[in-house]
Amino acid sequence: MSTRIALTSVSAIVLIGTLYSVVYDTYLDTSNPLLTHLPHPLAKSHFWANKANPLNVYFIKKAWGWTSAAFLLAWSTGSPSSRTVVRLTRWLTATAFWLLFTAWFFGPALFERIVIASGGECVLLLPSGDPMSLPAEYCHTRASVSPATHPTLFTSSSPSSFVLPQGWQATPRLRRGHDVSGHIFLLTLSVLLLAQQLGPSYSLTRWSLPHTVAVWANMALISIWLFASGTTSVYFHSPSEKITGYLLGLACFWLAQIPGNVMTAMNTPPPAEKPHSS
Repeated sequence: MSTRIALTSVSAIVLIGTLYSVVYDTYLDTSNPLLTHLPHPLAKSHFWANKANPLNVYFIKKAWGWTSAAFLLAWSTGSPSSRTVVRLTRWLTATAFWLLFTAWFFGPALFERIVIASGGECVLLLPSGDPMSLPAEYCHTRASVSPATHPTLFTSSSPSSFVLPQGWQATPRLRRGHDVSGHIFLLTLSVLLLAQQLGPSYSLTRWSLPHTVAVWANMALISIWLFASGTTSVYFHSPSEKITGYLLGLACFWLAQIPGNVMTAMNTPPPAEKPHSS
Protein backbone atom coordinates (compact mmCIF):
# COMPACT_ATOMS: atom_id res chain seq x y z
CA MET A 1 0.00 0.00 0.00
CA SER A 2 1.43 3.36 -1.04
CA THR A 3 1.43 6.38 1.25
CA ARG A 4 -1.07 8.13 -1.03
CA ILE A 5 -3.53 5.23 -0.86
CA ALA A 6 -3.05 5.03 2.92
CA LEU A 7 -3.73 8.76 3.29
CA THR A 8 -6.86 8.55 1.13
CA SER A 9 -8.09 5.49 3.02
CA VAL A 10 -7.64 6.80 6.56
CA SER A 11 -9.02 10.23 5.60
CA ALA A 12 -12.15 8.73 4.06
CA ILE A 13 -12.70 6.33 6.97
CA VAL A 14 -12.39 9.02 9.65
CA LEU A 15 -14.59 11.46 7.72
CA ILE A 16 -17.32 8.94 6.89
CA GLY A 17 -17.23 7.41 10.38
CA THR A 18 -17.50 10.83 12.01
CA LEU A 19 -20.40 11.88 9.75
CA TYR A 20 -22.14 8.57 10.51
CA SER A 21 -21.72 9.12 14.25
CA VAL A 22 -23.38 12.54 13.95
CA VAL A 23 -26.24 11.48 11.68
CA TYR A 24 -27.11 8.39 13.73
CA ASP A 25 -25.98 9.70 17.14
CA THR A 26 -23.68 6.76 17.82
CA TYR A 27 -20.71 8.45 19.49
CA LEU A 28 -19.99 8.70 23.22
CA ASP A 29 -18.63 12.02 24.44
CA THR A 30 -15.69 10.67 26.45
CA SER A 31 -14.85 14.09 27.92
CA ASN A 32 -18.19 14.26 29.75
CA PRO A 33 -17.51 13.09 33.35
CA LEU A 34 -21.13 11.98 33.77
CA LEU A 35 -20.94 9.68 30.73
CA THR A 36 -17.38 8.48 30.29
CA HIS A 37 -17.49 5.90 33.12
CA LEU A 38 -20.71 4.39 31.82
CA PRO A 39 -20.90 1.62 29.22
CA HIS A 40 -21.56 2.89 25.72
CA PRO A 41 -25.35 3.08 25.19
CA LEU A 42 -24.92 0.78 22.16
CA ALA A 43 -22.53 -1.66 23.86
CA LYS A 44 -25.10 -4.46 24.07
CA SER A 45 -26.27 -4.21 20.48
CA HIS A 46 -23.04 -3.09 18.75
CA PHE A 47 -19.99 -5.26 19.46
CA TRP A 48 -17.41 -2.60 18.60
CA ALA A 49 -19.08 -0.02 20.86
CA ASN A 50 -18.07 -2.08 23.88
CA LYS A 51 -14.80 -0.73 25.30
CA ALA A 52 -13.87 -4.27 26.36
CA ASN A 53 -13.81 -5.61 22.78
CA PRO A 54 -10.51 -7.35 21.91
CA LEU A 55 -9.61 -4.79 19.22
CA ASN A 56 -9.60 -2.03 21.83
CA VAL A 57 -8.02 -3.98 24.68
CA TYR A 58 -5.26 -5.83 22.83
CA PHE A 59 -4.53 -3.59 19.85
CA ILE A 60 -5.66 0.05 20.05
CA LYS A 61 -4.47 0.60 23.62
CA LYS A 62 -1.04 -0.74 22.60
CA ALA A 63 -1.06 0.81 19.12
CA TRP A 64 2.42 2.30 19.05
CA GLY A 65 3.97 -0.87 20.44
CA TRP A 66 2.42 -2.91 17.61
CA THR A 67 3.40 -0.27 15.04
CA SER A 68 6.99 -0.13 16.26
CA ALA A 69 7.31 -3.92 16.25
CA ALA A 70 5.95 -4.14 12.69
CA PHE A 71 8.26 -1.39 11.43
CA LEU A 72 11.38 -2.84 13.08
CA LEU A 73 10.57 -6.30 11.72
CA ALA A 74 10.31 -4.97 8.17
CA TRP A 75 13.38 -2.75 8.55
CA SER A 76 15.61 -5.45 10.07
CA THR A 77 14.68 -8.15 7.53
CA GLY A 78 15.02 -5.94 4.45
CA SER A 79 17.98 -5.79 2.13
CA PRO A 80 21.14 -4.03 3.36
CA SER A 81 20.45 -1.13 1.00
CA SER A 82 16.96 -0.61 2.49
CA ARG A 83 18.11 -0.57 6.12
CA THR A 84 18.86 3.13 5.98
CA VAL A 85 19.35 5.54 8.85
CA VAL A 86 16.81 7.85 7.22
CA ARG A 87 14.01 5.28 7.61
CA LEU A 88 15.03 4.65 11.21
CA THR A 89 15.14 8.39 11.90
CA ARG A 90 11.56 8.82 10.68
CA TRP A 91 10.34 6.12 13.05
CA LEU A 92 12.34 7.59 15.94
CA THR A 93 10.94 11.08 15.26
CA ALA A 94 7.38 9.73 15.12
CA THR A 95 8.04 7.87 18.39
CA ALA A 96 9.19 11.14 19.97
CA PHE A 97 5.90 12.78 18.96
CA TRP A 98 3.99 9.85 20.47
CA LEU A 99 5.85 10.33 23.76
CA LEU A 100 5.42 14.12 23.79
CA PHE A 101 1.68 14.01 23.16
CA THR A 102 0.70 10.97 25.22
CA ALA A 103 3.31 10.50 27.96
CA TRP A 104 5.58 13.43 28.84
CA PHE A 105 6.35 16.98 27.75
CA PHE A 106 8.56 18.52 30.43
CA GLY A 107 5.89 17.36 32.86
CA PRO A 108 2.33 16.53 31.79
CA ALA A 109 1.84 15.23 28.25
CA LEU A 110 0.72 17.69 25.56
CA PHE A 111 -2.71 16.06 25.36
CA GLU A 112 -3.23 16.75 29.06
CA ARG A 113 -2.09 20.35 28.63
CA ILE A 114 -4.57 20.81 25.78
CA VAL A 115 -7.43 19.53 27.93
CA ILE A 116 -6.52 21.89 30.79
CA ALA A 117 -6.00 24.86 28.47
CA SER A 118 -9.42 24.31 26.87
CA GLY A 119 -11.30 24.39 30.17
CA GLY A 120 -10.79 20.83 31.37
CA GLU A 121 -10.92 19.76 35.02
CA CYS A 122 -9.41 17.00 37.09
CA VAL A 123 -12.45 14.97 38.10
CA LEU A 124 -12.86 12.15 40.61
CA LEU A 125 -16.00 10.14 40.02
CA LEU A 126 -17.65 9.19 43.33
CA PRO A 127 -19.64 5.96 43.82
CA SER A 128 -22.84 8.02 43.74
CA GLY A 129 -22.01 9.05 40.17
CA ASP A 130 -21.30 12.65 41.17
CA PRO A 131 -18.06 14.23 39.88
CA MET A 132 -15.69 15.79 42.40
CA SER A 133 -13.22 18.43 41.16
CA LEU A 134 -9.60 18.14 42.27
CA PRO A 135 -6.44 20.17 41.57
CA ALA A 136 -4.90 19.24 38.20
CA GLU A 137 -1.76 17.72 39.73
CA TYR A 138 -3.79 14.76 41.03
CA CYS A 139 -4.56 13.82 37.43
CA HIS A 140 -0.99 14.35 36.27
CA THR A 141 0.34 11.82 38.80
CA ARG A 142 -2.41 9.30 37.90
CA ALA A 143 -2.39 7.94 41.43
CA SER A 144 -5.47 6.54 43.16
CA VAL A 145 -6.99 8.65 45.93
CA SER A 146 -9.18 7.67 48.86
CA PRO A 147 -10.19 9.01 52.28
CA ALA A 148 -7.34 6.92 53.74
CA THR A 149 -4.60 8.22 51.42
CA HIS A 150 -5.82 11.82 50.99
CA PRO A 151 -8.00 12.67 54.01
CA THR A 152 -7.87 16.42 53.34
CA LEU A 153 -9.81 15.93 50.11
CA PHE A 154 -12.68 14.19 51.89
CA THR A 155 -13.78 16.56 54.62
CA SER A 156 -17.07 16.79 56.44
CA SER A 157 -18.01 19.63 54.08
CA SER A 158 -18.42 17.05 51.34
CA PRO A 159 -21.71 15.18 51.86
CA SER A 160 -20.62 12.32 49.60
CA SER A 161 -17.77 11.49 51.98
CA PHE A 162 -20.35 9.98 54.35
CA VAL A 163 -21.49 7.38 51.81
CA LEU A 164 -18.15 6.16 50.52
CA PRO A 165 -17.79 2.39 50.86
CA GLN A 166 -15.12 1.00 53.14
CA GLY A 167 -11.79 0.73 51.31
CA TRP A 168 -13.05 2.68 48.31
CA GLN A 169 -10.47 4.36 46.07
CA ALA A 170 -10.43 5.70 42.52
CA THR A 171 -8.16 7.41 40.03
CA PRO A 172 -9.08 10.98 38.97
CA ARG A 173 -9.20 11.78 35.26
CA LEU A 174 -9.11 14.91 33.16
CA ARG A 175 -12.59 15.59 31.83
CA ARG A 176 -14.44 18.37 30.06
CA GLY A 177 -12.30 20.60 27.87
CA HIS A 178 -11.18 19.43 24.42
CA ASP A 179 -10.03 15.82 24.70
CA VAL A 180 -8.17 15.22 21.43
CA SER A 181 -8.76 11.64 20.28
CA GLY A 182 -5.45 9.97 21.08
CA HIS A 183 -6.62 6.82 19.31
CA ILE A 184 -7.31 8.59 16.02
CA PHE A 185 -4.01 10.46 16.36
CA LEU A 186 -2.01 7.26 16.83
CA LEU A 187 -3.91 5.26 14.23
CA THR A 188 -3.49 7.97 11.58
CA LEU A 189 0.22 8.32 12.32
CA SER A 190 0.69 4.53 12.37
CA VAL A 191 -1.09 3.89 9.07
CA LEU A 192 0.89 6.56 7.24
CA LEU A 193 4.24 5.59 8.75
CA LEU A 194 3.88 1.85 8.01
CA ALA A 195 2.62 2.45 4.48
CA GLN A 196 5.54 4.74 3.74
CA GLN A 197 8.11 2.38 5.22
CA LEU A 198 6.91 -0.48 3.00
CA GLY A 199 7.94 1.56 -0.05
CA PRO A 200 11.53 0.22 -0.26
CA SER A 201 10.22 -3.35 -0.10
CA TYR A 202 8.20 -2.90 -3.29
CA SER A 203 11.35 -1.97 -5.20
CA LEU A 204 13.07 -5.26 -4.34
CA THR A 205 12.99 -7.96 -7.02
CA ARG A 206 12.98 -10.74 -4.44
CA TRP A 207 12.03 -11.00 -0.77
CA SER A 208 13.60 -13.34 1.75
CA LEU A 209 11.18 -15.50 3.72
CA PRO A 210 11.55 -13.40 6.91
CA HIS A 211 10.97 -10.20 4.93
CA THR A 212 7.95 -11.70 3.19
CA VAL A 213 6.46 -12.46 6.61
CA ALA A 214 7.32 -8.91 7.75
CA VAL A 215 5.66 -7.27 4.74
CA TRP A 216 2.46 -9.26 5.13
CA ALA A 217 2.44 -8.57 8.88
CA ASN A 218 2.73 -4.84 8.16
CA MET A 219 -0.09 -4.95 5.62
CA ALA A 220 -2.29 -6.90 8.04
CA LEU A 221 -1.60 -4.36 10.80
CA ILE A 222 -2.39 -1.45 8.47
CA SER A 223 -5.74 -3.12 7.72
CA ILE A 224 -6.41 -3.52 11.44
CA TRP A 225 -5.56 0.14 12.08
CA LEU A 226 -7.88 1.28 9.29
CA PHE A 227 -10.70 -0.80 10.73
CA ALA A 228 -9.97 0.53 14.22
CA SER A 229 -10.08 4.09 12.84
CA GLY A 230 -13.59 3.33 11.63
CA THR A 231 -14.86 1.89 14.92
CA THR A 232 -13.36 4.78 16.91
CA SER A 233 -14.83 7.34 14.51
CA VAL A 234 -18.29 5.81 14.76
CA TYR A 235 -18.52 5.14 18.50
CA PHE A 236 -16.16 7.35 20.53
CA HIS A 237 -15.21 11.00 21.09
CA SER A 238 -17.00 14.09 19.86
CA PRO A 239 -16.68 14.94 16.13
CA SER A 240 -14.28 17.85 16.76
CA GLU A 241 -12.03 15.67 18.95
CA LYS A 242 -11.78 13.04 16.22
CA ILE A 243 -10.99 15.59 13.53
CA THR A 244 -8.27 17.25 15.62
CA GLY A 245 -6.80 13.81 16.39
CA TYR A 246 -6.67 13.06 12.66
CA LEU A 247 -5.13 16.43 11.77
CA LEU A 248 -2.55 16.09 14.54
CA GLY A 249 -1.57 12.61 13.33
CA LEU A 250 -1.23 13.95 9.81
CA ALA A 251 0.89 16.90 11.00
CA CYS A 252 3.21 14.68 13.07
CA PHE A 253 3.72 12.32 10.14
CA TRP A 254 4.71 15.28 7.96
CA LEU A 255 7.03 16.69 10.63
CA ALA A 256 8.65 13.27 11.06
CA GLN A 257 9.87 13.52 7.46
CA ILE A 258 11.98 16.62 8.09
CA PRO A 259 15.04 15.10 9.85
CA GLY A 260 15.27 12.33 7.26
CA ASN A 261 14.87 14.75 4.38
CA VAL A 262 17.61 16.95 5.81
CA MET A 263 19.94 13.95 6.13
CA THR A 264 19.17 12.92 2.55
CA ALA A 265 19.87 16.42 1.26
CA MET A 266 23.18 16.62 3.15
CA ASN A 267 24.35 13.28 1.73
CA THR A 268 23.32 14.02 -1.84
CA PRO A 269 26.28 15.25 -3.90
CA PRO A 270 25.70 18.45 -5.88
CA PRO A 271 25.09 18.00 -9.60
CA ALA A 272 28.18 18.11 -11.74
CA GLU A 273 28.69 21.32 -13.60
CA LYS A 274 28.40 21.15 -17.35
CA PRO A 275 31.59 22.06 -19.19
CA HIS A 276 31.51 25.50 -20.77
CA SER A 277 31.49 25.51 -24.52
CA SER A 278 34.36 27.30 -26.11
